[in-house]
Amino acid sequence: MNALRNFQHYIRNWDILLQTMNLIILRTLEIILSVEFIIGNLGNAFIALVNCMDWIKRRKISLADQILTALALSRIGVLWSIIIALVISLQNQDLWMTEQIIRMINLTWMVTNHFSLWLASSLGILYFLKIANFSNSAFLYLKWRVKKVVSMTLLVSLVLLFLNIVFINTQIDAWIGGYKGNLSYSFCSRKFEQLSRISVIINTVFLSAPFTVSLITFLLLIFSLWKHLKRMQHSDKGSRDVSTMAHVKALQTVIVFLLLYAIYFLSLVQFWVSQFVAKSVIVLFCLAAGIVFPSGHPFVLILGNSKLRQASLSVLGRLKCRFKDVDP
Repeated sequence: MNALRNFQHYIRNWDILLQTMNLIILRTLEIILSVEFIIGNLGNAFIALVNCMDWIKRRKISLADQILTALALSRIGVLWSIIIALVISLQNQDLWMTEQIIRMINLTWMVTNHFSLWLASSLGILYFLKIANFSNSAFLYLKWRVKKVVSMTLLVSLVLLFLNIVFINTQIDAWIGGYKGNLSYSFCSRKFEQLSRISVIINTVFLSAPFTVSLITFLLLIFSLWKHLKRMQHSDKGSRDVSTMAHVKALQTVIVFLLLYAIYFLSLVQFWVSQFVAKSVIVLFCLAAGIVFPSGHPFVLILGNSKLRQASLSVLGRLKCRFKDVDP
């Protein structure tokens, strides 16, 4: 009898410990998400603000700055759409499973996320065409028409966005038909889980396109750097010239983009799959890992852009001086 009582006491204490640990992890992830959200908005807003101020001052803006500004604004939209979806899904499950909320959240996330990924891929294409050096006539034709290439890439991406929206809305319509046919909560939840998984498959197909474009750009940049280094060795010159440094810098930017994109993509897939069957810890962990991409990548772009880097150093210098003045 005492053994049974001790075992029950042990199980009770173990449950309390698990609940306490779960609560600590939840609060930690919530703090991480909040910090990522704030930092991401500040970083993206900084890029957009600096480029807009420079545009007003010079009355002209380069293609790279146009892409960076649009990319920053789209990522602010991505961050807000993810956080709003998270708050709604965790606070009110009944509200989350309404037609208007589902359509609004899906459309907002798809549009902002689409432009975030495709603008980043377009930036990679721009770097590639500006830096790479091939004697191929097709490459030279594209190199002299960089703006048209980027514009056509974005136009083609709009077609993919339209198809993505159509396919997702078709699935939502099918879910709504089942929802109206059977009003039981268990049936609606089960159908909604099916909708979520089908949406993951559809989005996977469409979101893999910008990743593939960036991967091809990365491989071509490596090949261009290899050819350039080979030419430099034959001409008895050092390999650390301007072209080499430009190649390396562009490759670093693309590598970081690919790594962060892979983490973002995998975490969001896990989020959409598990958010209705798993605990909140898994949901928050997936989002905390995924939001690193739209919130952390802007700082990589700031460090890789001389104008943005100088502007950030100027801002930090002013803040440092103000803090010194405030200190007694």
